[in-house]
Amino acid sequence: MGSPPRLPRHEIRGHPGRVWFSVRQARVNAATNNPPPAKVGRRRHGWLYAAEGVLFILLLLGVHSWQTRELPTGQAMALEGTLLNGQSASLNALRGRPVLVHFWATWCPVCKLEQDNINAIAQDHQVFSIAMQSGVDQAVREHMTQNHLTFPVINDADGRLAQRWGIRGVPTSFILDATGHIRFVEVGYTTEAGLRLRLALAVGAGQTHTSAE
Repeated sequence: MGSPPRLPRHEIRGHPGRVWFSVRQARVNAATNNPPPAKVGRRRHGWLYAAEGVLFILLLLGVHSWQTRELPTGQAMALEGTLLNGQSASLNALRGRPVLVHFWATWCPVCKLEQDNINAIAQDHQVFSIAMQSGVDQAVREHMTQNHLTFPVINDADGRLAQRWGIRGVPTSFILDATGHIRFVEVGYTTEAGLRLRLALAVGAGQTHTSAE
């Protein structure tokens, strides 16, 4: 009489179906707790990209802070002169609405890239622009005509106005609120959308400042 058949080791201690289920569940748990290397790599890359993005933003903020470190803040100082059309202009006369104060030059390549943005802003916002060390009035007029620019300009031929405002490079733009407080300062090229956004924010800032007083 033969000996009874021997069962596989994993079937001796329990029901075969239960053992199979346990093995399968263990594999699922292992897969869940230990994602495939490809997924881990994607996660690491995601964190790396996020860290690089934060560092880039901090770098831009640092550059902006360095560029504007000596420029005026708070209440804007007096600024007045004679426009190219012969009319007198004063920054104080523009109180009541936000103002874009823009220092630029005819010889500045970046200013030429930005000048259409300034021209568009001037169609529905107050713009007070100063052409720094750009020659005689006629030279600035010719530049305006050739480039179809219509925003108001004071010719700062000797650079005194720019020096008074601490301007070291152009283009430099100041956004003032309705009370004459400087809310934003930008050095270098700024998009039309960026300028419009800052002017819109200056409206709310001016109202808050007036209420506080």
